[in-house]
This record gives sequence, structure tokens and C-alpha cells, in this order.
Amino acid sequence: MTDSILSSPNGATIAATITTPPHPTITSSTTPTPSPNPTDQFPSSTTTSLSTIIADCHHKVHSFLSESHPPDSLLSAVQAQTRISLDIVSTALHRYPLSELALSYNGGKDCLVLLVLFLAGLHPHPAPEHGGLTSIPAIYALPPDPFLDVEEFVQWSSRAYHLNVMKYTTDPPRTTIKSTFEDYLFVNPGVKAIFVGTRRTDPHGAKLTHFDRTDSGWPDFVRVHPVIDWHYAEIWAFIRHLGLRYCSLYDRGYTSLGGTADTHPNPKLRVESTGQEAPVQQYKPAYELTEDLEERLGRN
Repeated sequence: MTDSILSSPNGATIAATITTPPHPTITSSTTPTPSPNPTDQFPSSTTTSLSTIIADCHHKVHSFLSESHPPDSLLSAVQAQTRISLDIVSTALHRYPLSELALSYNGGKDCLVLLVLFLAGLHPHPAPEHGGLTSIPAIYALPPDPFLDVEEFVQWSSRAYHLNVMKYTTDPPRTTIKSTFEDYLFVNPGVKAIFVGTRRTDPHGAKLTHFDRTDSGWPDFVRVHPVIDWHYAEIWAFIRHLGLRYCSLYDRGYTSLGGTADTHPNPKLRVESTGQEAPVQQYKPAYELTEDLEERLGRN
């Protein structure tokens, strides 16, 4: 992934490389899913070609869909959501050529599910020597105080999934999400639709549909929301059942990721310790939370 300095249409300069303050040290009270272990998690390396990773995502997703689960089980619900999302991806791919599509990606759990479903929907895809893509265009709008863990995961996953990520730092009021998309489309005028990992319970997500054109006053593009109706527990069931590698902050009680100033471990996952003179705060991993409305309790 190449970092760069970009100029916006209004002349503002956005630095793609920033210094990140360290996050507080917090331990998990349970044995975490070994997400940082590349030998146990998918993808297992960053050297696989894009056409191969597309085929691998397709295989993993459709192998999951072929499994038999009780009709009222969580995994059965995830299978239903997966089929709907794949239909949305397919619809977008029929409406727009790949040259007009991009992904919004920040390394979070929802974007990760979106990314894998999008890649699965691209199968079959030819190798570059036969006209296939070498990378997937993506936009990363990061806060002014990102977590080092998130930055490292975005860098790793961008290599593993072959994302061509353009980074923009949001620092209101100078730079905002709105100005970020303006800047991105200024240098990528051919992009007409952007896949976004927004879910119904996210801020401003309640009234969204699978395809929404941006509001008046915003840069004009269509937002595609394949995972809009997924529940929190379904996101984690998909990630863990398919063995996807994810950001390590989730194993330390973080359930919704922003910047270091406004993001903390979820208090619902705190483990109360007794009998210690100086107890260390411990948190269960994010996937042990089940309620949608409790997901953002760690955000200011």
C-alpha cells in the first residue's frame, strides 16, 4: 500500500501517513481466538495472487452455505444473510463495471465481512496476464488518532486481499468524511459506486437500503450496503466460523473501533477482579457480546 500526500479540490492537503499514539494495555480474561496467527487464520499469507484469493473466498463462503444447520440457529441466520449479501454484490457487479466500483475499508469487523463477500462475488476472476485486476480500489478514512493495532491490520489485510488503499485523515472541521469522499472522487472520477460496511444499528444507518445515492450537498455516488441488515452476533459468527483473521483489538474487549480518544473496551465485557491490591482491568473478547444496542457502549 502506498502512502501519499493528496490535494483536495478546495486546496486542502491531506496527509496519508500519521503518528499514532499507543493504546492502553488491556488483557483478555479468556483465551482469545488466535487471530494474529497466520498459520491458523485466513488468509494464511500475503503472497497469494488476487485471482487466487478471490477463488479462496468463494470456496470458503460457498462451503459454509452448503453446511446443514438447524433452522433456528445462529449459523442458519448467517447463511440467510450471506445469500442476501451475495445477491446485492451480484446486482452491483451487473450495474457497474469493476472500473466504477470501490470499497470503503477501515479494518473493522463489518468491513472485513463485506470485503470477503465482495471477493467471493467476483469469482471466477482471471489472472492479471489474462486481463484480470491486480488490486481492488479502496478508500480508508481514518481518525486523527488511530490505534496502532488497526493501522497494522489495515496494512496487513490490504496486502493479503490485494487492496489498493488510499488513506485520508479526518480531523473535523478541517477534514471530514464528506471532504474525504470529495478528495477521493477528485482523483478517482470514474468511481460511481462504493461498497460500505454500514449496518442498521450504526449512526445514520436506520433508514438506509442496499443501494443509496448520496444526499444533496455530498459528492455524487451510490453507496452499496450488502451487510446493512446483519446483526452484531451474525457478523462475529461469520468471521469466526470461516476462521478469518481480524484486528487484535477485538480480543481485548473493543467492540466498535474509532480513534484512541473516543474508543474504549466495552464495559459490558469487563471482568470484575477481586482479592488483588492493584487489579488489572480485564475484558472478554468482542465476540462474547450478543446485543446490537450494546455494541457502541465503548464509544464516547
